[in-house]
Amino acid sequence: MENQWCFKTAVNQSVSQLLAEELQVPAKISTILVQRGIENFEEAKSFFRPRINQLHSPFLMKDMESATKRVVEAIQKNQNILVYGDYDVDGTTSVSMMYSFLKEHSENVTYYIPDRYREGYGVSQLGVDLAAENNIDLFITLDCGIKAVDVINSGVDKGIDFIVCDHHTPGDELPKALVLDPKRKDCEYPFKELSGCGVGFKLIQGVLEELKEDSSLAFEYIDLLAISIAADIVPIIDENRVLAQLGLEKINSNPSFGIRSMIKLHRNYGKMTIMDIVFGIAPKINAAGRISSALNAVELLLSQTEEKAKELIEFINKENTERKELDKDISWEAEQQIIQNNDQHKPATIVFKADWHKGVIGIVASRLIEKFYRPTIVLTKSGDYWSGSARSVHGYSVYDAIDA
Repeated sequence: MENQWCFKTAVNQSVSQLLAEELQVPAKISTILVQRGIENFEEAKSFFRPRINQLHSPFLMKDMESATKRVVEAIQKNQNILVYGDYDVDGTTSVSMMYSFLKEHSENVTYYIPDRYREGYGVSQLGVDLAAENNIDLFITLDCGIKAVDVINSGVDKGIDFIVCDHHTPGDELPKALVLDPKRKDCEYPFKELSGCGVGFKLIQGVLEELKEDSSLAFEYIDLLAISIAADIVPIIDENRVLAQLGLEKINSNPSFGIRSMIKLHRNYGKMTIMDIVFGIAPKINAAGRISSALNAVELLLSQTEEKAKELIEFINKENTERKELDKDISWEAEQQIIQNNDQHKPATIVFKADWHKGVIGIVASRLIEKFYRPTIVLTKSGDYWSGSARSVHGYSVYDAIDA
């Protein structure tokens, strides 16, 4: 690997020294804090002692007021609601959270996770068409939808209303929907780094307020949100820090049956940490969508009995073991392809084989980045087409590297 150390710019020493004195910590600690934008006692207190009162009002988010009113209307009129999320950890936790919440208020709620192989990432045309065939009135997307302009607009033409809960950067055009995304250019929400599940959580907070119900009910699902924050590698600062802390407390004190089953498989002692979620829980949830169907992960997270959770986690863990073997074998084959073709010194890496499993080529691309530190594309056959996963390195575009 050709890594380079990138040093932080020097901090204001007077600010660092004053902070060290206020906190009564060594200068090295205060310097690290200042490098992270923490320059006074109150900011340090918020960082080390996250509290609920540090959360922002959901109604600071663009379209939130209209979105909450639309959800309440669907509940009160007994309309059909579909909760739609992606097949990764952020998507499956989001769907589990939103479905659980809405199910407490309506019997006309269902959920949908697209098939990685038939439908691909994001809001699919198949999903929208099925929603129309099943008379869905309100379609709520989670962790996806911001760029599915044509697909969502086709659903609008079929008479479906959409609420998009996403955290990815929008394109030039937004879909014809109520769009909740803190990264919208016209959104003044003060924190831009929520996970997709985090945006869904803010919608739940808003709906509870609109219904004039106890706002603390939203925190019944905080363990799911903590898992999404950890797995999606969003910055654990500001709201994410508060939500992750509260979620960890629930995970370690009163987790759901599904989460408890994953904890038991991962460890039987000590408290769970963010790292335990990243390396212990998240891969198991992701494995369901990579090998078969992410619906299994949602069913696990929604489990209402210990027996059902045990049955599902055993199946998912078996799939995770299969995923590890595929990852290992395909990574080795890809490395050999690079070495045999003497490609390890080229500006970019492209490897391909028709029978590589589509569910793990993204992981393989990341492995090759770790070993060769080159922009990388891994391809496999998908029906009549080749499909692939691309990864790059800091400061380089995959396309520019390939052109070179």
